[in-house]
Parts: sequence; C-alpha cells; structure tokens
Amino acid sequence: MRVQNVDLGERSYPIYIGDGLLAQSDLLKSHIAGKQVLIVTNETVAPLYLDQVVSTLSGFQVTTVILPDGEKYKNLEVLNRIFDQLLTKKHNRSTTLLALGGGVVGDMTGFAAASYQRGVNFIQLPTTLLAQVDSSVGGKTGVNHSQGKNMIGAFYQPEAVIIDTSTLASLPERELKAGFAEVIKYGLICDENFFAWLQLNYQSVLNLDSDALIYVIEQSCRNKAEVVAQDERESGLRAILNFGHTFGHAIETFQEYRDWLHGEAVAVGMVMAADLSYRLGLLSLDQAQQTKALIAAAGLPVIPPTNMDAQQFAELMSVDKKVLDGHLRLVLLHAIGRAFVTSDFSADKLKLTLSSGFHLCQ
Repeated sequence: MRVQNVDLGERSYPIYIGDGLLAQSDLLKSHIAGKQVLIVTNETVAPLYLDQVVSTLSGFQVTTVILPDGEKYKNLEVLNRIFDQLLTKKHNRSTTLLALGGGVVGDMTGFAAASYQRGVNFIQLPTTLLAQVDSSVGGKTGVNHSQGKNMIGAFYQPEAVIIDTSTLASLPERELKAGFAEVIKYGLICDENFFAWLQLNYQSVLNLDSDALIYVIEQSCRNKAEVVAQDERESGLRAILNFGHTFGHAIETFQEYRDWLHGEAVAVGMVMAADLSYRLGLLSLDQAQQTKALIAAAGLPVIPPTNMDAQQFAELMSVDKKVLDGHLRLVLLHAIGRAFVTSDFSADKLKLTLSSGFHLCQ
C-alpha cells in the first residue's frame, strides 16, 4: 500500500493506494468517528462492491442510498435523496458518509456532507480511474445546473481517500480511457517527465498493468495534492487543474451531460487549449501536436462535436466558474509541464480555435 498526504494543516488527510483496500476493515474503521454510517453509491457500483463494504463495517449502524448512474443525475433533485435518507434514519452530527463510486457519487456525497447539519465527516472510496486520480482528491464537491457544470457546491475535504485499484478491473474500457484523460492532464500542466513516461507507457496503463496503474495513480495524486496544499480554494494556482475543462464543460453542457463522458470532453478541451496556446505563440507546434497525439493514441476524442459551433462554445464558456468580473480566464501552456491562467488573450485567436474542428493543432 502506498500513502500520499494532502497537507492542509488541521484539514490534512491521507490518500491510500493499493490492491484490495475495500476489504481492509481496520483501515476504513480507523477514519470513522461515530457509530452511524451512510454509504452513498449508484446502481452500477452497488451490485459490485456495496455488500463488501457493508461487511467491513460490523458494529456500525449502516444505512445505504443507491443513486441512478450518470452525470445527468448530478443535480439538486437527486441530491435530496441523500438528505432524505439521513433524516429518515435520524443521522446525527457524528455520522460519516462514504462515497462509493465515481466522480458523480463523490461530488454529491461530499456536498451532502458539507451541508448536512452544517458539516459531517465523509470518506472517498473511488472506484473509477477518473475519481481515483482527480475528483476524489482536493475537496471540490457539488452538483450541476442546466446552465452550467459544478456551479453549485462547496470546498469540503474528506477524512481520507481509500483507492482500491482492483476496482478498475470491473471498469468499462470507455470509462478507463476517460479517466486517463485526467492522468494526461497532470503531465501537461506541471510534470513534463510524467508526460514523457505516459508517451512510452500509456498502453500498459490501459491494459491494467498493476505496477503501471499504481504509479500513475500515485503520481497523479501527488501532483494534485501539491497544488491543493498551496491553493485549497482556487484563488490562484489551483486553477491550472482545470486545464481543458472550460472547453470540456461547454461540451458537456451543450450535450446536456448525456452523450460524452467527462473525461472525453476534457480530452477535447485539452487539445483545444493546446491549439489556442500554439496560436498565441506560447506553445510550440511540436508540443501541441504531441499533446493531441497522446490523447488520440489513448483512444480519446480530439475534435469537438460537429454540431457545436463557435458561438455556442463562447456562450457556454461565458458562464464558467473561472469567469471573473466579466472576463473569461483560461488555462494555457507555455510548454508541456508549464501551465498558467490568464484572461489576456486574443478573442480572434480563441474564435479560430473554437471553429477549427478537425484542424486543431495543425
């Protein structure tokens, strides 16, 4: 088992990474303070892992809630199902919520924990690669709105993140590839050596090689933990973790959170961000093409939806969380491994990127 720490003073917590961790009762119990536990999962994950987690919690008062699976259900209406169960079963302030599932389950459970009785403990048990390398770490919680993604939420840190790599064996290939987009992101924004390693070893990760998986999860978590420790509430540096996300969120909102997975939208968003960086004279053409090539080699999309035009992109990007005082801020690249946030860019160059489609990074 590997252990990473997110250093946030009194809100610091460990990230455990290893095979078979969901079955380690003592590990899970060591982070539960009271006697009441609510496990939040979804219809896909519940048949696979819910009984196993319940069995590790002997001696606790365990309640479960099973949500529908999918980004389109990440909303206030479905969130209320968690509050309904907490109130019906009379959970008190010493309760602990367990988020057993992917990013949607983790975000909603964390937001419920932040809100219920003004804050109760929760633990992340991520079962998808995307959640394991990204969304389970850092304390971003929330739900979507029809007008924008993750516009309603809170910064709220878990007590621990327990990553059982064996759960990836049950993950559909498309979901695995979508999670790999977030892995590539860390190389692009802050770790050039990691990006180079991924160029040589991406197939081992997608083939679920145990050593390769543990390495990419550990390295991704380390990179994210270092950024979060410096900027917990995204007042500056942490925004680089959104590389590709402003473009990607626009795609997801346009598709009404239905047709594309989050990681697929982010993959295209990273290609678009690399393209704009190149058009602005910041990133070399070679590195822009390397970015696109690795994303394509991993089996991820590299062109936006063909039915989405530049005007639709611009309108949806204008309600992104990174808009400040009416100015859109984007995460761009000076080079692979060197991301920065700026609102100082040519609107004409952005329009070219938004309308390039098949011709990105050329």
